[in-house]
Amino acid sequence: MDDLRFTESHEWVRVEGHVATIGITKYAIEQLGDVTLIELPEAGRVVASGAEAAVIESVKAASEIYSPVGGEVTESNTAVTGNLDSIRENPEQAWLFCVKMADPAEVNRLMTRAQYEAYLKGL
Repeated sequence: MDDLRFTESHEWVRVEGHVATIGITKYAIEQLGDVTLIELPEAGRVVASGAEAAVIESVKAASEIYSPVGGEVTESNTAVTGNLDSIRENPEQAWLFCVKMADPAEVNRLMTRAQYEAYLKGL
């Protein structure tokens, strides 16, 4: 079963209990090209739904990564910053940060995989 949800700004979310694990989609990586730097939020930082939480830079551009849900960052995946190729090789496994959600119902407004794929076709 596919448990991911997606945003129009190309982040994905996997929810376990009240914790949302967040990464970016294959489409986003393909648009960026070779990633040169990722800046992740520190644990304890409070992020708002839809607000900038991280930055990813590539040979083509710098782009903000937005938190799809609001809450407190519980951890960041420093292994990704040490191995930038991992995000290109498997973007749906190379998570970036986790958020303890203030309102778990926020996930319900995010797109399912089928909705996200239909959204991509319209781009």
